[in-house]
Formats: sequence, C-alpha cells, structure tokens
Amino acid sequence: MRHSRRMPKRVRLPRALAERPFLYGSGRDLGIGEGRLRGSDLERPFHGVRALRDLESLERSDLAITLAACARFAPLLTTERFFSHATAAALWRCPLPRSATLQQLDVSVLAPHNAPRGRGVAGHRSSDPHLRIVTRYGFPVSDVASTWLSLSTLIPLDELVAVTDHLVLDPHVLDPHDPRPYATLESLGARAQAYSGRGSRALERALSLARVGAESRPETLLRLLLVRAGIPEPSLNVGVTSRPGRLLGRGDLVWPEWRTVVEYDGDNHRTSDKQYDRDIRRVEDFVAAEWRVVRVRKHGLFVATSDTVARVRSALAAGGWRPGPSNRLKST
Repeated sequence: MRHSRRMPKRVRLPRALAERPFLYGSGRDLGIGEGRLRGSDLERPFHGVRALRDLESLERSDLAITLAACARFAPLLTTERFFSHATAAALWRCPLPRSATLQQLDVSVLAPHNAPRGRGVAGHRSSDPHLRIVTRYGFPVSDVASTWLSLSTLIPLDELVAVTDHLVLDPHVLDPHDPRPYATLESLGARAQAYSGRGSRALERALSLARVGAESRPETLLRLLLVRAGIPEPSLNVGVTSRPGRLLGRGDLVWPEWRTVVEYDGDNHRTSDKQYDRDIRRVEDFVAAEWRVVRVRKHGLFVATSDTVARVRSALAAGGWRPGPSNRLKST
C-alpha cells in the first residue's frame, strides 16, 4: 500500500520575528533552523535581514511602500546611519516622481564612517556641518533643508520647484500630528547660501520659482507651464466669490482681475466619489457666477501642453486680459 507523502508543516515564527523584519542571526539565536529561514514566505530585502512577505504592498501608496522598505532595513540601522535623499524626501511626503522614490533606499552616514553598501541600498556619506538627524515616522532621517539640498542633482528643476512648494506650504486643513509648513523660503534660502556643492544653481533657481500656496505637484507644474508661456502669475488656492461677494470655494489657479480659474482634475474621481462630486458642484457654482473655468487633466499637463496654454489664454482674453511685454520664464 502506497502512502501519500505529507508536506512538512511550516514552523511558525515567534511573534518577535513575525511582527517586524529581523536579522538572520536573531532568528538563529532563537533556535530557528537554516531551512526555515530560507522559507518561501520570507523575503530577503537586504543582506542578513528576513521579513514575512507582504503581498499587498503593490496596492499601497508610495509613502506606505517607503515605510515598509525602511522597516525592513531597520535591523541594519546603527547610531551613525539615517535615511536621506529621495528616501528622506518620501518620508517628508514630498511629491517626487514615482521613479525617484521606489528603486532603492538612500542611507547615509556622517563622515568619517563608511557609507553602507548592499543590494537595494544607495549609500552616502555626509560631511555637512549643518545637517541634523531628526525622527520621522519613527525612523532617523535628514532634516528638511538637508533633504532638499540633496535632491538638487537627482530630479529636474520643475520637480525641485514642486518639492519646494510642498515644503513651504501652510495647508488650509492642518494635521495636528504633522505640523506645517516644514520650512520657509527664507530658511531654505539661508541653507542654499551656505551650500556650494553640485546643484547649487538649481537650488537658487528653484527658490526663485517657488510660491507659497500650491497644494500639489500638478498645480506647481501647471503654473510653471503657463507662466513660461507668458501668462501672468496666478493666485494660488484663493477664494472665488460671486459678484455680491459670497464665497463659492477655492480655486487652484485664480486670476481674480479677469474672473478666470484653472482647475487641475486629478485622480480624486477614482479615489473618492464624494470629493469628486463636491468638486463638480464647486466648479458649476463658479460658472454660474460668471467665472471662466478651464479644467486640465493629466494629458493636458504632460502631453497636449500647447492646447492647454491656448485654452487658458482664450479664457483670460475673454475676461479682458491683453498680453503685454513678454515675461516668459526661461525654459528648463
């Protein structure tokens, strides 16, 4: 009689190891065998580290993915190591292009310690006397200004402007657990003046283009697109009123003198039906109050840019704007 072979039952990890990433040596110290530590349910995010696989990570936000990656590296952190560059920027919730944040972890040390190396890690060594290590989401990270400086050679100018706008934003809705703004234009300018390394010119240019009030990366990129085309600077996220003076809501980019509003339609229609319905009603109120509204989607911001500029020009001209001497920004 043939007996069916049963698959060996997988050894259950102790809670201390199952709840968070752990060092391979810690598992061996607790009596976990080498075979179990090579199990298919464990991933090896970094050399010497094991963690239970997270099959839902692809459904999470960029911040959540970054936090999970930092947690996996945490057993390798020492008192000299901290997260920096794009990883620190993600922990400061900077609106970086996705490709800039999820490829590897940026881990720094203060000189004269050696920069960490390994799969999935970009190591850096800093000798900046102004750098401070602060805590963010429980992890050691470079301070806001130092993080901003480190991005100057990693991302294009317009993306650096979007990050600068994000750091100096004083939101209308405050999170008591995350005080804003993270920095001011003046504090960033002071750090930029004391910095003479690569990217210093990009920092200076970004500061000149940054504005307080932009609430998203697309709003910043859209503003830069329009102003470079010779369109006047808009007011950012200010109140739009009816002719009797009743507040109808806030507009993304607003030209009160010519009763024109440009709204960027993001992905909130996919993530929140309730929010998208409110946005539709708000825009309808603007139009009913005789404001010209130009709505821009992703295609109009990144592909059909000439059409977007023409639409905004037409709306402003209908409101009485007449182009004056060219005040276009230099192209990047």
